[in-house]
Amino acid sequence: MLSSKIPKLLVQCLLISAVFVSLNALSDSVDVAAAEALAKRSNCNKCHSIDKKKDGPPYKETAAKYKGKSDAEAKLVKHMTTGPTIKIDGVEEQHQIVKTKVDSEIKNLVHYILSR
Repeated sequence: MLSSKIPKLLVQCLLISAVFVSLNALSDSVDVAAAEALAKRSNCNKCHSIDKKKDGPPYKETAAKYKGKSDAEAKLVKHMTTGPTIKIDGVEEQHQIVKTKVDSEIKNLVHYILSR
């Protein structure tokens, strides 16, 4: 009986370990100071915070929304670089474009948001 449970338990442990490694890799790869500096320079903090609702969703809410989605990075990069029309209190306006053209800086900010 115990021997039949070992393979299943081993698979579960490996899957849990893989999730933790993935999450750690994402948070370890983020240059927090650079991401926060870019967010400040781009005035992201006017409408967003880590965990409090402002005009825009908090980063934690965004991270939860995109958790486990393979297209999360691409969608957030597009959102930050194209200035889509958004609604704030029922009024449409253009979302600000991040103040850099450097892909690695934009992706670092996206990873920062997704790791919150």
